[in-house]
Amino acid sequence: MEQTAFDEKTQEALSILFEQFWVLRADEPQTYQMIREREKSLKRYLSEKFGFDLIVHQHFIKLEKIPVDPKAWMGIQDFTSSQDYAIFCCGLAFCERRTVDEQFLLSDITEDIQDMYPGDFPLDWTNYQHRKSLVRALMKMVDLRIIKAVDGDIELFAANEEQEVLYEVTVYARYFMRSYPDDLVRYDTTRAILDSEWQRHQADTRRKRVYRKLMFSPVVYRESEDDPDFAYIRNYRNRLHDDLEENTPFQLEVFKNAAFLVLPEKKQRYTLFPDQKSIMSIALHFQSYVREHVDEFAINPLGEIRLTKQEFSQIIEMVRNDYSSGWSKKYRDMTYSAVAEELLHFYKGWEMITVEVETGMLILKPAITRMIGHYPKDFKVEVTDNGQ
Repeated sequence: MEQTAFDEKTQEALSILFEQFWVLRADEPQTYQMIREREKSLKRYLSEKFGFDLIVHQHFIKLEKIPVDPKAWMGIQDFTSSQDYAIFCCGLAFCERRTVDEQFLLSDITEDIQDMYPGDFPLDWTNYQHRKSLVRALMKMVDLRIIKAVDGDIELFAANEEQEVLYEVTVYARYFMRSYPDDLVRYDTTRAILDSEWQRHQADTRRKRVYRKLMFSPVVYRESEDDPDFAYIRNYRNRLHDDLEENTPFQLEVFKNAAFLVLPEKKQRYTLFPDQKSIMSIALHFQSYVREHVDEFAINPLGEIRLTKQEFSQIIEMVRNDYSSGWSKKYRDMTYSAVAEELLHFYKGWEMITVEVETGMLILKPAITRMIGHYPKDFKVEVTDNGQ
């Protein structure tokens, strides 16, 4: 049975499911109801195209989003080390042994986390860095509504390990972790965990991989001459384009070495490139330079450009000479090498540049020349006239 195209409300529900970890009925009752009313059509579409499970619980709705390949930006951005994640997981294990609404003290959970912690060295709460790590983990647990702070301030624990906080386990604590086909201890690597996901998707695996890549990645690259996922996109581009345009606000664009989803109209709900950050202007200026001088670079069959970090910085210097009068004061005052370092970090997050491990060479990916930006030709005059 062919599914009819989603209406505007169903498209909105789909976007919420993809952008939020979960929808809590107590916090967003109208959103919860909107999704609940469209549960049947959403479940069918998400299962057929992505192979995803939509969990509709009396207290929350959650889309189990599993990527084809995990990326750094998919992690918890507030965390700064693997220790943060380990403490967070120990905190989840502590909560799973408690009943809903059961209260506990900070000292209770810190003692249990110390006992469970799997690191090479034991946790020591007299160590400031260990305390800060705990603070980040517990603040994220509160933010996700896994636990609720009843009394006290966890941030004070960073300054004094004797501080107490009273917490309460919420109804959501047991639903944060998704279920796996087998016991986690049976997996030797993260790759094995990801591969196990496809054991339950014997049919239409390629389509589901492609839909996940398109929806979760800034861009899907052709990774080799015979990349099967990219070949699927090329061969079924019209069908993919029609389906995505009917059921989402996105349009599919496919080039020789890259494919991505674009929004004809900006939707604030989505995380988009470009956004309103100041570094975006510099990125678009850099991309314009590369596009204008593309014939001067050696490009491999996958559409990639190799640069040294010094060459990358030199381009930033040339771009700065042309455009910096329109940049924010922060970037006007920075050295071009400092701007280059920040821009490189930014590009890594958007999967537009990778760093070759063996040589340290920067690999500029094909998407970097697909989005460019210029100031108006008379912008320098306007800036001067306004005295800014």
